[in-house]
Amino acid sequence: MAKASEVKSGNVLRFNGELVSVEEYIHRTPGNLRAFYQARMRNVKTGKIVEYRFRTDEEVIICRVETNDYQYLYEDGDYLVVMDNSTFEQYNIPKLLFGNSIKFLKEGMNVTIAFESDEPIVAQLPNSVELEITYSEPAVKGDTSTSAQKYATVETGAEIRVPLFINQGDKVKVDTKTGEYMERVK
Repeated sequence: MAKASEVKSGNVLRFNGELVSVEEYIHRTPGNLRAFYQARMRNVKTGKIVEYRFRTDEEVIICRVETNDYQYLYEDGDYLVVMDNSTFEQYNIPKLLFGNSIKFLKEGMNVTIAFESDEPIVAQLPNSVELEITYSEPAVKGDTSTSAQKYATVETGAEIRVPLFINQGDKVKVDTKTGEYMERVK
């Protein structure tokens, strides 16, 4: 147990039986009232925002979270099997931890996973990935007056919007958070 004054932004707390990540933590002293800590926290599992006021002497549980890089090996039902690059141990990670960015995941890619006492709580892909275009419609010559885009399918099966000059076989850089085309890779 720790005091509320020891909490910092970025900590993971056990709050009302749930794991929450502290996004914003401000000390407030309003006029002649007692000081308190205003916390803005995000539920790790659901992603919902929780706001709460901690008294300065209130006790909180700060969780010990270990974050490490792992290599994605293969899919196994509702889980993804990843391997620790240093110990070669394999772990089953639920697919839902990756969110929408899972559609850009390919075998052999490095991912970042946070564990809280042997339970995976957060999984992230790199901010951008390089993928090959497996299918795209050919561009029509008159469509280049504006920054027009077309749909293209990448090697993982995801469909993204790309500029008209991108063709089948090109490699592109894709933002994994938004799914948007960033640039063509030489």
